[in-house]
Amino acid sequence: MKYTYLLVNFFTIIVPFIFSFHPKLKFYKTWQAFFLAVIITGLFFVLWDNYFTSLGVWGFNKKYVIGLFIGHLPIEEILFFFCIPYACVYTYHCIDLFLKKSWSLRGESVLTLLFIIAFIVVAIIYDHQTYTLFAFLSPAILLFIAKYILKVQWLGRFYLIYGILLLPFLIVNGVLTGTGLDNPVVWYNEEEIFGFRILTIPFEDIFYGMAMVLMNLLIYKTLLKKKQAI
Repeated sequence: MKYTYLLVNFFTIIVPFIFSFHPKLKFYKTWQAFFLAVIITGLFFVLWDNYFTSLGVWGFNKKYVIGLFIGHLPIEEILFFFCIPYACVYTYHCIDLFLKKSWSLRGESVLTLLFIIAFIVVAIIYDHQTYTLFAFLSPAILLFIAKYILKVQWLGRFYLIYGILLLPFLIVNGVLTGTGLDNPVVWYNEEEIFGFRILTIPFEDIFYGMAMVLMNLLIYKTLLKKKQAI
């Protein structure tokens, strides 16, 4: 039905939004930082998304969207870049409040370096596949910036929380890529991806999502830190 993608966005954000006002969580008090982060990150990903859609790397089944398009993108796809980050940053905020155990900085440094090297190697090997190339190159660049330029101390916690987020992320992506539906909401050009899927989800989506969440968090936490310093 035409409201499928809209409902996916709605059910992704509704619970985090309601609990943003919980007195022990108070996520709403960080909205100023979040909204600026999501606008900056969203603009980058919408432009990327629109360009890839124009190239035929992926596209959208009009059966599952209401029919309002901005450029090559249905309005639901643009809302995706607000709803998913909201749920993810909210989850990070909640777990960060209650997770007291710290990650070994040395272990995190080793893991980050391994991730960067592995992502770059994959991007080089599969540079002829557009989505694979950028899905791995973008988190490699962001991790390098986070670790060696911004020198953030929370990447270990990010890996743990993103690991937790993968389950709901895969459920949402599963629906969008066709799990339980007659056809996918979002289709992919098989020539531009590995071809390996988790159920219906292209493997690259995991790392695309990683880049999107990390970019939001980098801006969000930087803005919060500046606000607290005032």
